[in-house]
Amino acid sequence: MLRALTSALRLPRPWRPLQTRSCASDGAAGDPEIQVRALAGPDQGITEILMNRPSARNALGNVLVSELLEALARLREDQQVRVLLFRSGVKGVFCAGADLKEREQMSEAEVGIFVQRLRGLMNEIAAFPAPTIAAMDGFALGGGLELALACDLRVAAASSAVMGLIETTRGLLPGAGGTQRLPRCLGVALAKELIFTGRRLSGAQAQALGLVNHTVPQNEEGNAAYHRARALAQEILPQVDIASGMAIEGICYAQNIPTQDRLEGMAAFREKRPPRFVGK
Repeated sequence: MLRALTSALRLPRPWRPLQTRSCASDGAAGDPEIQVRALAGPDQGITEILMNRPSARNALGNVLVSELLEALARLREDQQVRVLLFRSGVKGVFCAGADLKEREQMSEAEVGIFVQRLRGLMNEIAAFPAPTIAAMDGFALGGGLELALACDLRVAAASSAVMGLIETTRGLLPGAGGTQRLPRCLGVALAKELIFTGRRLSGAQAQALGLVNHTVPQNEEGNAAYHRARALAQEILPQVDIASGMAIEGICYAQNIPTQDRLEGMAAFREKRPPRFVGK
């Protein structure tokens, strides 16, 4: 089954307090498993999703997936979001992948439904209208790496980040886009090797292969990749998103329509002569 799938493949700023704009859904029992934070000051325009499920190493269970989907649906309508950053509030881990303990209690039908929702989550991240960055300071395994692959950019701690599509070592296969996004990132042959073996890579190894954009030495706080991702997001902020750019283009074109020079340019084209522009 795995071979059948893969055979079809184609090709820091100093820390300061954050302002919380919104939190995860409060419909689930217990504390929210994510927080959505809008940064302020020079970071205004950067929003981050903080995954915080320490009891399960940020494993992707029903509640966490639901909260991520709800947050993305809200944020995609928020024009203040210029860059979206995914990070972990659990030291030493980005996301340990799917919650296999929870999945073990599901029926076959429930497993199928959940995997579809998980795949839908990754598609929502991949289709998010603003640039997305994954800050991997620790383990990003299975679905955790698939989440990072769904982002536009990836930053990792050189030594503490460990990543891999390890599903084959559990009798599974990557089911949330990994068989499609990894080969598009690394090429088919290398992606097959990593998927077939379930090999784990350090941040430094991942950068050497082109799996991540940047690596950084880890700091004492364990959040060096987050700070590098935030600095990368600041570089992106001055860029105009496509929707805003199209709106600006429309405004400029509307200003051009009534000008004499536009009419002169069209007349010159029709009469096959050089235009005589007057700046009006």
